[in-house]
Order: sequence, then structure tokens, then C-alpha cells
Amino acid sequence: MVDVLTKANLFSCCNPNQHGNGLSLLPKSCPASCSMRGFPVKLKSHALRLSSSLSSDFNGKRVVLRENKGFPGGGNSSKGSIKAQIGLIGKSQKWWVKGLQPNMREVDSAQDLVDSLLNAGDKLVVVDFFSPGCGGCKALHPKICQLAEMHPDVQFLQVNYEEHKSMCYSLNVHVLPFFRFYRGAHGRLCSFSCTNATIKKFKDALAKHTTDRCSLEPTKGLEEKELVALAANKDLSFNYTPKPQPTPAPAEVELPVPHVVTPHTISDLVLPLPSTTLKSIQDSKEKPLVASGR
Repeated sequence: MVDVLTKANLFSCCNPNQHGNGLSLLPKSCPASCSMRGFPVKLKSHALRLSSSLSSDFNGKRVVLRENKGFPGGGNSSKGSIKAQIGLIGKSQKWWVKGLQPNMREVDSAQDLVDSLLNAGDKLVVVDFFSPGCGGCKALHPKICQLAEMHPDVQFLQVNYEEHKSMCYSLNVHVLPFFRFYRGAHGRLCSFSCTNATIKKFKDALAKHTTDRCSLEPTKGLEEKELVALAANKDLSFNYTPKPQPTPAPAEVELPVPHVVTPHTISDLVLPLPSTTLKSIQDSKEKPLVASGR
């Protein structure tokens, strides 16, 4: 405003010593001691602030000069705006939150993962293991969101690897991005790792396991060994009692039945004679009986 008035050659500078460190801008036709109807215009050279109560009349038009009161504290307004911008940028960096569908949510704990799988019933559940610093996970996330939108009947569970490292170790997840498919009484259907370049693997698995299935058995969820590993992990607040395994009954040992011979005829009771006796009897039969003839 001051530059505009100066270029218009309407005001001239008076002696700065008359008003301390300030500059007074007065019309050329007025002496240095006059003021514009009792409202002198002053500017502080070190801060260049305009008084909020200044006003002047010029050529029938009212000109009001006010300072910006958008932020309290005056000079701290720039700092406040910078902090606000940093806060907005920090929120926008969470790429795993962008584009989430109603059937997508993040897992809070091991208990939450187990309960979500058990309560899903026959619905297909896809567990997505990701890390905020994984470039492949970030590139694949928009396509996963699109597939979730195309399959509203499928539940997508996200597991943040950085927040649940101990749980991922217990579940033997060491490669990212990593996916596991669960459904009803069948439990785990498949598990694999894929990237943006191999997204076809994910699409094929989704098309294969989204077929309608019905099972009367209870939902299985995680495998028994996975539940035991989670319960044994001291870093997790998860309790699990292993199911008692049925002990097999001891096999019956069949004792041999003694064979008893029952004779049916009298001849069966005759014991065989020794071979020497039989031979002597046969020799006696073959020799003729010789009698003396006197």
C-alpha cells in the first residue's frame, strides 16, 4: 500500500526525527506538523507493521489499513502454518491406508488375527503381510485394493510386519509381500509371495478359492502348530490350550490256540512200531518155514 501511494506522488516523507524511529507519510500540500484529520500514518522500519486502527479519507474514498490477524501471535503465524503442513504430509505418507475398502482392515494383535479367522465362517479370508518400508508392498497395494473392491465377499486382513515382528516370526513369515488364504473347515488353502510383476499368481488364487463352498464342520483357522507357537511366544499376550490328542487303544494280542487231536477210530490209537521191528517182521514172512522130515 505504501509503495502504491508513493508511486502516485501523493505522499512525501517528513523529518523522521520528529516521530522517533518511525516514518510519517503526509500529503505534499500539508506541512510536516499536520496530520490527516488527526490520524497520522506511521510505519516502523524494523518490523514494517501497520496499525490496525489506521484509517484515512482520500478523494472521497475510505482507505483502511489493517494487519493480518489470521494467526494469534503475529510473527509466529509462519511457524504454525509450517507445522500444519508437516502434519498433513505425515498423514499422507501412510500409503497402506489409502484406498481401503469396507472389507479391508488392519490386524491389531495375535488374538485379533485368530478371532477374525474363526469368526469368518465359510468366507474366504486373505491375510496380507506388509511393511511400510517395503517398495514392493507399496507398489502392489493399489491393485490389492482394486481386487478387494471387485470381491466384496472376501475379507482382507492386513498385518503390519514392523508392528508385529514377533508374531510374524512365529507364523514363519520371512518374505514380503506375503499372502495366506484361509477358508472355513479347510483352514489354510495356500500361501505365497508375489509382487506387482507376478500379480497373476494372486488373481489365479483368488479366482480358484472364491467358488461357493459349504462345510458343516467348525472353522479351523490357524493350524495347531501355529497356535502353539503363538502361545509359546513370550512377547505376545496370547493364551492357547492345545487340544488333547486321543490315545490309541492297545492292540489285543491273540494267543495261539493249542491243536488237540481227537482220535476217531481205534486204528488212530495204534502207535507206529519202530522201523527195526517192522523189518524183522517182513524178513520172517519172506523166509519159508523148513521142517525136519524124519
